[in-house]
Amino acid sequence: MVPLLITRPLKAAERFVAGLPAAALAGIRVIYTPLMEIQQVQAQIEMRGVKGVIFTSANGAEAASRETLVRLPAYCVGERTAQAAAEMGWQAEFLGQCADELTAALLQKRPDAPLLHLRGAHARGAIAQRLTDGGLPCEEQIVYDQVLLPLTEEAQAVLAAQNDVIVPLFSPRTARHFANLCGDASHLHLIALSEAVAEPLNGLNCKELRVSKAPDAPAMAAAVLDAAAQLSRLEGEERAE
Repeated sequence: MVPLLITRPLKAAERFVAGLPAAALAGIRVIYTPLMEIQQVQAQIEMRGVKGVIFTSANGAEAASRETLVRLPAYCVGERTAQAAAEMGWQAEFLGQCADELTAALLQKRPDAPLLHLRGAHARGAIAQRLTDGGLPCEEQIVYDQVLLPLTEEAQAVLAAQNDVIVPLFSPRTARHFANLCGDASHLHLIALSEAVAEPLNGLNCKELRVSKAPDAPAMAAAVLDAAAQLSRLEGEERAE
């Protein structure tokens, strides 16, 4: 079976694996090793005067929904984020797959302001600053933290075995953390969500580094399945020799 190392926070990891076809999973050994844990920051969210919020992850929507009963228009990065926000009662709108797309869409849309970006402690894109500089006032508040975790013992053993392993990586910070932990990468098939996620992996002497065709779960799943199929064919050829 082809080892598949999943480094996402556990809930997101299980959701990703659940989206893979059962037939494909029959030939895959899934190893969960969350390299990041989401911890809510207990803080009063100041919504007075705010006309809309920005969520760049479902974690932000979940954390905000625990802290406030107010449900305003919510401008979201990623369809999964928009779906999660809508399920929690926000007036959610999907506005792109990344911070750049969301910022451009909001500057064109010009919704009622000020806006409030409810985000994690570690974020990229400077959304609030860029919107404010573009004439759309926006503040930001941290509502959750992303705490880094070590590799599990099972993951360490799989990596140490020096057999082919598929590792999808979904954020630049997780990719950088994994690069620092993985040791010899010569047997690894790495799949990055985007070029930004691939950047910290470029220094690794891995067997393969591919970038997802789109920065979303379906494209990442397709890349994982393609890599798994290739490895399965190679294993079959080696057994036949």
